[in-house]
Amino acid sequence: MSTGTNASNKAEQNVQQNIPQLKRRLTGFLPQEIKAIDSIIPLQSRSLWTKNKAKKIGSEEDFDEKFVNHVETTLARSLYNCDDMAAYEATSLSIRDNLVIDWNKTQQKFTARDPKRVYYLSLEFLMGRALDNALINMESPEGSTDKHANSRDMVSDSLQNLGFKLEDVLKQEPDAALGNGGLGRLAACFIDSLTTQNIPAWGYGLRYEYGIFAQKIIDGYQVETPDYWLNTGNRWEIERNEIQFPVTFYGYVDRQDGNRSTTEPSQWIGGERVIAMAYDFPVPGYKTTTVNNLRLWKAIPTTEFDFAKFNSGDYKNSVAEQQKAESITACLYPNDNFEAGKELRLKQQYFWCAASLHDILRRFKKTQRKWSEFPDQVAIQLNDTHPSLAILELQRVLVDLEGLKWDEAWDIVTKTFAYTNHTVMQEALEKWPVSLFGKLLPRHLEILYDVNWFFLQMVAKKYPNNAEILSSVSIIEEVNPERQVRMAFLAIVGSHKVNGVAELHSELIKTTIFKDFVDIFGASKFTNVTNGITPRRWLKQANPKLAQLIKDTLNDPDENYLLDMTKLTKLADYVDDKDFRNKWNDVKLQNKNTLADLMKKFNDGKDVVDREKLDDTLFDIQVKRIHEYKRQQMNIFGVIARYLDIKELLSEGKSIEEIEKVYPRKVSIFGGKSAPGYYMAKLIIKLINSVADVINNDESINGILKVFFIPDYNVSKAEIIIPASDISEHISTAGTEASGTSNMKFSMNGGLIIGTVDGANVEITREIGEDNIFLFGNLSEKVEDLRAAHRYKSDDFPESLDRVLSALESGIFSPDNSNEFKPLWDSIRYHGDYYLVSDDFESYLATQKLIDETYHYQREDWVKKSILSVANIGYFNSDRCIEDYAETIWNVEPVVPE
Repeated sequence: MSTGTNASNKAEQNVQQNIPQLKRRLTGFLPQEIKAIDSIIPLQSRSLWTKNKAKKIGSEEDFDEKFVNHVETTLARSLYNCDDMAAYEATSLSIRDNLVIDWNKTQQKFTARDPKRVYYLSLEFLMGRALDNALINMESPEGSTDKHANSRDMVSDSLQNLGFKLEDVLKQEPDAALGNGGLGRLAACFIDSLTTQNIPAWGYGLRYEYGIFAQKIIDGYQVETPDYWLNTGNRWEIERNEIQFPVTFYGYVDRQDGNRSTTEPSQWIGGERVIAMAYDFPVPGYKTTTVNNLRLWKAIPTTEFDFAKFNSGDYKNSVAEQQKAESITACLYPNDNFEAGKELRLKQQYFWCAASLHDILRRFKKTQRKWSEFPDQVAIQLNDTHPSLAILELQRVLVDLEGLKWDEAWDIVTKTFAYTNHTVMQEALEKWPVSLFGKLLPRHLEILYDVNWFFLQMVAKKYPNNAEILSSVSIIEEVNPERQVRMAFLAIVGSHKVNGVAELHSELIKTTIFKDFVDIFGASKFTNVTNGITPRRWLKQANPKLAQLIKDTLNDPDENYLLDMTKLTKLADYVDDKDFRNKWNDVKLQNKNTLADLMKKFNDGKDVVDREKLDDTLFDIQVKRIHEYKRQQMNIFGVIARYLDIKELLSEGKSIEEIEKVYPRKVSIFGGKSAPGYYMAKLIIKLINSVADVINNDESINGILKVFFIPDYNVSKAEIIIPASDISEHISTAGTEASGTSNMKFSMNGGLIIGTVDGANVEITREIGEDNIFLFGNLSEKVEDLRAAHRYKSDDFPESLDRVLSALESGIFSPDNSNEFKPLWDSIRYHGDYYLVSDDFESYLATQKLIDETYHYQREDWVKKSILSVANIGYFNSDRCIEDYAETIWNVEPVVPE
């Protein structure tokens, strides 16, 4: 044997011996994970891939190279015509490249380990701007000798050298218009925390072309216009043309071979079909290379263009199918005040549920596991009732397409789904007319009837001869003029866990709207997971000055408190440190100045508040969805009462200086959108703006009271508004707000709360201390009795409120139409005052008086309360929420990157 042959054999032997280590080095997978990969990609091919793989940004030079490459090739521009918008796009694409590299590794690892995964179904994901969030979450390159402490600083310096400012670049990004209020922002916080906690998870939503709407204020009225957030494209999404699912509507059900049973496999012959096409949105975690995914669906037609119709001159109808399909994902919450709107909204929900579920099933079937293992591998969380149709769709697929027996399929369904409830108000629970349901989804209505039948049989065995309870828990509500499908009841019956989102809320649903279900299923099916928010977005990103002060004070250069919020409790040690309190107050003052800039922008370039007296001006803020139960009307009534008192003191000859000692300087700031068809909410917006017109232009009061409505409230505006708050209003009628999360955001940013004993206010009080929150109003257990009393009397109102209503009736704030706000005062005087404004108004005014005194005359105590609020708010972070869900509902484990 030749020496060359011996050497060759020895080299081959060494390679074979070292293959496990080589595979580990090339793939980043553990030895037990290699087997699954070997069947897909041979080692030699993998070696070539590894040699030529995409490189992550490891230094300022790496970022420069990617940035210039994207400007010149992706955007087809040069540095000579690269403006701030192009710089934003190139920066986003460069950072997205990093995320996609980690996203691929994350998904490969999940595929290899095949853990149980969480799928979070939410009709809203209010993500806000993505670039700054990605820069904060993106890890600094491991082993890098770069001079920068973090990736954000590196990118900032690099952009500076290239001729741009990071702050200007960040402002170019429009808010992703994928949600409206707290429901969507909660979902966004959750997907951030799921990734940060290394939980294998995907979010599923819809890619709305025009969001809910862009809000303009014209002559004081809300006017809805399209939100063209996609006009310049979305540099964060990845279009997945290869991921498409057909979704069927209408038609009829066919059963062959004499089969008449609706619980046996049946064939749904659809009458209309559209295609769901996927768009992926990578979501990074904080201080981890795990990147999870938000998959959004866009509706496209099966045939976009009818060439025959076009050639015959029928140009309009040649694209009718395209327009019809695209209307499904055109906007969030189509107006359902008319039949076509209801149909479109239900169609939208089924489209999203069907596409998401079939994507989940496709992924599961790749593993070739038995169907009985599906709940061991898949946890689906229903965020409110909007995705409840997924329960029926999974049952349909398992019975009709996969051939499982009804009971076997239903057992899988109920072990897979869990339902988060977001309301305690019976009138807010989602319902659909049976006729519409059956017309759009004929097979699903059959399945629904069977689900209800078997459920009611079980109830009847437990409660024989009790027609009342059968009627109260039936998924089909027998009412005139038409029966309704109760979607919350379907979600309860089809899930293994039901959770509320605050302790008070979770107890109320068990004792009120879902009481009978607790009796039927037992209390163990119902649990609580109090909401939370991500501190990365709502402290680090929204309030960088406060985050820096906390970082320096806690001597936490790596900002680990953003992962362990209990570290914030150490701030309490500095509450008596005058120098620290001054720094804290300076941060608040700078944030108020930034908000004053924003208001100036929407006020024709004129200041709303006196900048020289900014520190003496209390910023009172209520920003949230406009709804009667949230009681923005009570807030503006309080403003009117204050204004009337100031005017009365002026008429008595008091000077402004004397009045200011009684009513110190204050600006009441509002923001939020009303549903397009919600007349009363839109009237409240008009009243706020009409009051602002009068008060802000009354020179006699010398600016000691101002009112301002910030239009088109969204996440990026919230990041300016919330850090500037001195006091924020969370004043819903007790027992109506499930939780609220804006209260948590304001507290995390050092703003104090005026609120009712409702939702998460209860738990916030427990955590931060009742001395650091301003509570008022009746308790939830009194609400029904008070409402009953209002049915029998309509003229027993406190003098303070009667005075406000009389002012409205006089036309002070509506000189062109004295009856313009009649529905608002009538709802209180003559229509039962359902939201109990009259019962809480005097308590509200008294609490506002206490706030004035504390802010203006006990400023050191005020700052101490602010510090203690932040120090003790750690419980309300979404990382804790996800840990609770993972342990008590989903039974999932993290998959930590190597």
